[in-house]
Amino acid sequence: MGSDPRRARGRRGETLAAAYLEEAGYRIVGRNVRLRRGELDLVALDGTTLCFVEVRLRSGAGYGTAEESIDARKRRRLVGAARELLATRRLPRHGALRFDVVAIDASREPPRIRLLRDAFQVESA
Repeated sequence: MGSDPRRARGRRGETLAAAYLEEAGYRIVGRNVRLRRGELDLVALDGTTLCFVEVRLRSGAGYGTAEESIDARKRRRLVGAARELLATRRLPRHGALRFDVVAIDASREPPRIRLLRDAFQVESA
């Protein structure tokens, strides 16, 4: 039984994103956090700010940009998962909360990685 290529791409994207964030000074505190309300790709601390990080890997522009793929429905799921995580799990002490996106363009080598800090607000979810 072979591995799922989508899952392998997702893992690659999350590994690239985690390394990028760590190099930028973030501390990864969770990966692939699965909850009833959804999944959080990465949970990290940026200083004292707890960040819920959505990773988007694109191999081409055929389906739009990584940012465009995070629609209102996806934002609501991310916010719901973040709320559930905060209510049910012990997390490192933190100050503010933030939703970040790591967009990876894998159509080139090496991949182009962009960090969108504070990509959306809870009110816009």
